[in-house]
Amino acid sequence: MKWTTLTLLGTGFTLLVSFSFAEEKPKAKDDAKQEITDEQFMLKASQDGLAEVNHGMLAAKQPTNSDVKAFAQQMVKDHERANKDLLDLANRKGLKVARDMGEKHKAVQDKLSKLTGEEFDQYYMQHMVEDHEKAVTLFKTHAKHGNDEDIRAFADKTFPTLQDHLKMARKIYSKLKGER
Repeated sequence: MKWTTLTLLGTGFTLLVSFSFAEEKPKAKDDAKQEITDEQFMLKASQDGLAEVNHGMLAAKQPTNSDVKAFAQQMVKDHERANKDLLDLANRKGLKVARDMGEKHKAVQDKLSKLTGEEFDQYYMQHMVEDHEKAVTLFKTHAKHGNDEDIRAFADKTFPTLQDHLKMARKIYSKLKGER
């Protein structure tokens, strides 16, 4: 115990810095579950929804795998419907929605447009798994913790569809990886 005390005194600054970083790490883990405002949720959900439709429209034409093509068509159909519901809700609430899919999603769209065949299929499905993992967390969290009852209800209603998309995406992506 005395050695620890001497070490603490001798390296107090280092330990304080280390302690400070250690305190920040749990916060970083919670970022995925961090509550956001209803306005932030609507903007994020609308931006992601636009991306799903745009990526899906491209993927409905590009893939070589029939499962990927069917998945892409389902993404367009489901996300167009969810985007319409979200826009109607935003208009009723006087909230803004995204005008476009944002830079991150534009970069993915650009990369997808340059890929073909199996490379396209792999990249698209990997991206769908990653995006739907984030969407499931976003919608689940907002369904529980959002402030506005109608927005919580929208998140809760949309959440099961996103879970289904994630299951389908994982299954198809896993199958594609096994084909290599």
